[in-house]
Amino acid sequence: MRNFIKSGAVIGVIAALICVPFATSAQAQEYFEAKEPGGGAMMYDMVVVRPIGIVATAVGSVFWLISLPFSASGDNTDTATKKLVKEPAAYTFKRPLGEF
Repeated sequence: MRNFIKSGAVIGVIAALICVPFATSAQAQEYFEAKEPGGGAMMYDMVVVRPIGIVATAVGSVFWLISLPFSASGDNTDTATKKLVKEPAAYTFKRPLGEF
């Protein structure tokens, strides 16, 4: 009887783990397709988020420069450039105002 309960519990957990990603992706898609940003979101983006993005780009560039000899010896300069410089710069300068 115990083995039956344990196997039922294991099957239930597996079924739940299989179903969760489908439910969350549907909810996320509905959330992100909702509407265009309002004025408050645009102001918050312009006053708070963009300056933080500029600082993150500058700090990432400094760390990229410091890590350049190490990343060159490890042959991963493209990855370091992408993660430390390009992604913060794109988030700061290429993204529409108010869209996070």
